[in-house]
Amino acid sequence: MADPSSYRPRPGEIPDSPGVYRFRDEHRRVIYVGKAKSLRQRLANYFQDLANLHPRTRSMVTTAASVEWTVVSTEVEALQLEYSWIKEYDPRFNVKYRDDKSYPYLAVTMNEEFPRVQVMRGHKKKGVRYFGPYAHAWAIRDTVDLLLRVFPVRTCSAGVFKNAERTGRPCLLGYIGKCSAPCVGRISPEDHYELAEEFCDFMAGRTGTYLRRLEKQMAEASDEMEYERAARLRDDVGALKKAMEKNAVVLADATDADLIAVAEDELEAAVQIFHVRGGRVRGQRGWVTDKVEEITTGALVEHALQQLYGEETGDSVPKEVLVPALPDPVEPVQEWLTVRRGANVSLRIPQRGDKKALMETVQRNAQQALVLHKTKRASDLTTRSRALEEIADALDLDSAPLRIECYDISHLQGDDVVASMVVFEDGLQRKNEYRRFQIKGFAGQDDVRSMHEVITRRFRRYLAEKEKSGEWAGAEDTPVNGTPSAVPLPGEDDGIIGGPKDDDGRPRKFAYPPQLVVVDGGRPQVAAARRALDELGIDDIAVCGLAKRLEEVWVPGEEDPVVLPRSSEGLYLLQRVRDEAHRFAITYQRAKRAKRLRSGPLDEVPGLGETRKQALIKHFGSVKRLRAATIEQIQEVPGIGRKTAETIAVALARSAPAAPAVNTATGEIIDEEEPDTTGGSSGESVSAGLPDDRRGQET
Repeated sequence: MADPSSYRPRPGEIPDSPGVYRFRDEHRRVIYVGKAKSLRQRLANYFQDLANLHPRTRSMVTTAASVEWTVVSTEVEALQLEYSWIKEYDPRFNVKYRDDKSYPYLAVTMNEEFPRVQVMRGHKKKGVRYFGPYAHAWAIRDTVDLLLRVFPVRTCSAGVFKNAERTGRPCLLGYIGKCSAPCVGRISPEDHYELAEEFCDFMAGRTGTYLRRLEKQMAEASDEMEYERAARLRDDVGALKKAMEKNAVVLADATDADLIAVAEDELEAAVQIFHVRGGRVRGQRGWVTDKVEEITTGALVEHALQQLYGEETGDSVPKEVLVPALPDPVEPVQEWLTVRRGANVSLRIPQRGDKKALMETVQRNAQQALVLHKTKRASDLTTRSRALEEIADALDLDSAPLRIECYDISHLQGDDVVASMVVFEDGLQRKNEYRRFQIKGFAGQDDVRSMHEVITRRFRRYLAEKEKSGEWAGAEDTPVNGTPSAVPLPGEDDGIIGGPKDDDGRPRKFAYPPQLVVVDGGRPQVAAARRALDELGIDDIAVCGLAKRLEEVWVPGEEDPVVLPRSSEGLYLLQRVRDEAHRFAITYQRAKRAKRLRSGPLDEVPGLGETRKQALIKHFGSVKRLRAATIEQIQEVPGIGRKTAETIAVALARSAPAAPAVNTATGEIIDEEEPDTTGGSSGESVSAGLPDDRRGQET
């Protein structure tokens, strides 16, 4: 590991002008390329105290052994040079988008004497017209098959063409009218080239001219009573319309635009692009990248634009590019796109209308692409094994943690404090072993104390299960906070499916111990979890915490966190485990809060179901009138007997307000009818009654 101060340039050496810089390692390999409006200000940021640097930046500067730069005249030149160097050197610390597949294009080889229509992949060639990319090659072939009725352009390979030219006999397409057969001289090179240009014009979106021309020819043939030719032209018009219908109109003003959306998390980002030509989606493609450098959404968009248009010119760069976030600064990127196109290019964020709606669709595709990528990555056995091994190495464990349990605390400003426990075995979720807890040992907001309580309760139950099964020979229970270990504290969820069973067939709730306990949080939460295990005498279970801010892995008793590489499969697995625990805790906390906010006095009546609650409210009109009713009047409601009526009267008397409500502004007593509080019959949002500063603030 190099010390950045060993290769830091001397004061005054770095120019205060636009440029591009390169960091090299000890073997002179370029590991990072960047651009700057001011080289002096940008490079100074890399040579500050390492503790102040982002972990990804810190890893880069300690890997590097030297830095060099090139001065340019403008920021546009810096952008172009940065792209060229990234393509040339492939630096390891730069964001590099990778296609999840090689997308096919519909290509027309206009650089040949007899242009050919075909499916092409890979790098683009000079003199070839490209349309797409398409999601599937069969979609291209279906479109071409329809268009060959009207534009019978050559589609055969060079070998087939030369063989037909030698024998003087065309292929099958030539006989059925889907090829003009230039191989046997049925059409001149000039006419065939013009036919190929018409095919390209139609694919580029200029469809109205050809449809009107064919419809006019069809009418003329019908007037001249050439019905066979009119029928053939009618079929040609139908084929063109069918080919056009394959791409639905998404923008009514026949816009040419590319829409770019980004979905990202702490480790990876997915980019989706929709190519819209003539108001129709003509192609779609997507990339996924590891976030190996500290980067914003705007910077991700800038890298995507470089990848997308770095080698494009002319009409391949559309007049309008819609993005979710603008690069900073945006002017050099927009000027660079304008130079590539040769005309003005608008780079902006859609704000309203059809374009914003289409951008939301592209965003959903990007999100789905990221989820699919993560799912494929998580399902691979080799990848999961490598992740567990990396975790074991990083935490200095004796073996790979085949069972991992993760805990998270969730609350809303100290109310409805709950916790979750999720289980991963062999890198995969075990949802039937998830557990949830209510924090009842104390009131208020204290994540550290809550974590201590949850870990204590979970592993006290584990010790009790071992003692019950005879696997643990402890003579006495270990008291924690004055509670014997065999007596569970309230709050555990008993709705458990599967798992080991007792002799009576009931599930053993906490029988399996994990090899690793992960907590959502930093050093305080990790210390609380370790202390809870020590108090129970458990010393063979490892503990770590994953702090969300910088994805740092904390272990007990260490001053500094363990920083796993951003591309580490181990870090990716820990992140999935932590995020799943957070999701499970939030879901439970929201459900409890919603139930509490919807509850009413009748919910406290034991044995009173939803049907009889509704019947009571329907009969009396409100809880206030029901509270004022006598037992005999309550008995008049169908299904309510004497004993139930007495129970209802007692419960409502206990929940009666201590004093009438008073309007503090006017001093008058408020005597309004109480609303329906039957415990969930209302369809109103549960957040409607919360103060503005408490909505959505979940942890």
